[in-house]
Amino acid sequence: MSYAVITTKIDPQTKKEAQETAEKLGIPLSVVIKAFLKQFIRTQSVSFGVQDEEPSEYLKNAIRQAEKDWKAGKTS
Repeated sequence: MSYAVITTKIDPQTKKEAQETAEKLGIPLSVVIKAFLKQFIRTQSVSFGVQDEEPSEYLKNAIRQAEKDWKAGKTS
C-alpha cells in the first residue's frame, strides 16, 4: 500500500498534547489521525466529543442519593 503525505499547521502546544495523549493510549498519533479521517469519510460528518474528567455536582449528588436509597432498601 502506498501512502500520501498530508501537511498541516498546528500550534506546538496542541501537537505536544496530542502526541502525549496518543502515547498514553499506546498508539501513534498518525493512527489517531487516520482513524479520524476514515470516520469523517464514512459518516460524512465531523463530531467533537467533550468528556469531563470529573462528574458534575448534580451527578455526584444523584449517585450519593442512589447509594443511600439502595442501602435503605428503597430500590425497584
